[in-house]
Amino acid sequence: MSGDVAGSGAAPAGPGLRREAIGLREVLFQSVTAMAPAAAVAASIPSGAAFAGGSLPLSVLIALVACLFTASCVAELARRMPAAGSVATYAAQGLHPAVGFLVGWGYVFVEALVPPLLLLQLGFTTAGTLHDEWASYPADLWWPWSLAGAAVIAVAGYVGIRASARFGTVLGVFEVLVFLVFAVLLIVKAGDGNTLSVFGTSHTADGFAGFSGVFAGSVYTVLAFAGFEAAAPLAEETKNPRRTMHRAVLGAALSIGLVYVITTYAMAVYVGPDKFSTFGSSGPASWEGVARASFGLFWVLVFLAVVNSTVANANACATVSTRTAFALGRVGVFPRAFTRLHPVRRSPVVGVVLQFMVAVAAMLGLGFAYDPVTAFLLLATVIVTVIIGVYIITNVACASYFLRRARAELRPVRHLLFPLLGIAAFVPALLTAAGLPVFDFVTELTAPVSYAGPVVAVWLALGVVVLVVLLRRRPERIAETARVHLDDEAPTVHPTQSGAQPS
Repeated sequence: MSGDVAGSGAAPAGPGLRREAIGLREVLFQSVTAMAPAAAVAASIPSGAAFAGGSLPLSVLIALVACLFTASCVAELARRMPAAGSVATYAAQGLHPAVGFLVGWGYVFVEALVPPLLLLQLGFTTAGTLHDEWASYPADLWWPWSLAGAAVIAVAGYVGIRASARFGTVLGVFEVLVFLVFAVLLIVKAGDGNTLSVFGTSHTADGFAGFSGVFAGSVYTVLAFAGFEAAAPLAEETKNPRRTMHRAVLGAALSIGLVYVITTYAMAVYVGPDKFSTFGSSGPASWEGVARASFGLFWVLVFLAVVNSTVANANACATVSTRTAFALGRVGVFPRAFTRLHPVRRSPVVGVVLQFMVAVAAMLGLGFAYDPVTAFLLLATVIVTVIIGVYIITNVACASYFLRRARAELRPVRHLLFPLLGIAAFVPALLTAAGLPVFDFVTELTAPVSYAGPVVAVWLALGVVVLVVLLRRRPERIAETARVHLDDEAPTVHPTQSGAQPS
C-alpha cells in the first residue's frame, strides 16, 4: 500500500532532510531553548506573583505537573509517529487528516511569529539596558539589535540542523547555568529565611486568598512551559527517533520545570514570601534589579542570559517552523518550494529565507507601527492563543489515537486520564491568554493587543478555505498529512484506510 501512496504524486522523490544528524543532547536542548527558560524566569513567571505572592513556587509546581500531562501525550505520539509534521501528523492520525491540516496551518503560523517576537524582546531589552548604563544611548534604538539577531538565526538555519542544534545547545546550557547559580546564591544568602511554607497557600496576594491565588498564579505560569514539544519536528533528522523524541519532550518539560521551581523558590525566600506579590519583570523588584543591588556585576550575566535566551528561543522556533512547512510542502498542502533543500547541508533553504523575511517584516512593521513592547505583547497573545489550542487538540488526538488505532497498547491512565487532565490544565490558560474575563483575575485585552483574536480568526478562516479547496480538488494531499515518512522503508498500510492499523 505504501508503494501506491508514494506513487500518487503527493510526495516528491529524492533525498529528504539529513538523517541521523543529531542525538538526544541536541534534540533535548531544542525543546529546552524553545521554552526560553531564562526569559521565562525573568519575565513570564513573575507575572503570577501578583496573584500567588510568596506561594508562587507552589503555583509553578502545579503548572509543572499540569504540563507534564500534555508532554506525556506528545511524547507518546512522537514515539509512535516520528515525523517532521509532528503535531499536524498526530492530529491527522488521531482525529482526521483535515484536522491535521488545520493544526499544521496554525502551528506553522505561530512558530513563524516566535522569532520576531523574541527579536523584539532582544531589541528593547538590549537598548533599555544600554540606556540605563549610558544615558547617551537612545532608549528607542532597538532595531539594530533585532536585525543582528535575525541575521544570526538565518545563518544558523542555513548551515544545517547539526550546526543549528549545537548552537542551541551551547546557548541553552549557558542560560540555565546562570540562573541556577544565581538561585543557589539567593538560597545561601536567604539563610534563616529559607522555608517550605512557600509551597503552601499562606503567602498569596491580597484579594486572592488560599488556592484561588495559587491557581491564578499557575495559569500565568503555564505559559512559561510553551515550547516543550519543539523537539518533535526534528524526528526525521534524529538518531533513533522513536526513543529519542520521547525522552527529549518529557525530559525538557521535567528538567526546565524543576529549574522554574528552584529559581522561583530561591527568589521568593530571598525577597521574603510576604513581600513577593510586588515582584515583577523590571525595576528594583526583579531578577536584574536584585542582581544589581545585591550581587554587583552578576547582573551582567543575568542580562546576557536573558538576551541569550531570546536568540536561542528564536533559533529553536525557526527550526520548528521550517521543518513543519517542509513536511506540509512535501505532501502538497503547502507550496512545493518549501521542500527545496540545500544540496549539501540538507537545510530547507526556501523556508529559512522566508522565515527571515517574515521575522524582519513583522518585527520592524509592528515595532515601528506601535512600539517594540506593544508589538511584543500583540505577537505573544496571538502565539499563546494558538499554541494552547494546539496542545488541547493534541491531547484529544492522543486519546483518540490509542482508542481507535492502537487499542492493544492503550493504557487508561497514560492515554485517557493524562489527556483529560492536560485539557483541563490548558483551558484556563487559553481563556487567560485570549483575555476572556471568565475568571476574576483575567483582564480584558485592550487595543492593539485585542487585535490578536481577529488575527487568529482570519488566519484560521483562510486555512478553512484552503482546506475546502484541497478537499474538492486534491483530497489525496489532505490524506497525506497522516503519513509517517520514516516508515516508508517498510511495508505500511495507509492510515486513512478504513479499519487499518497505523504503520
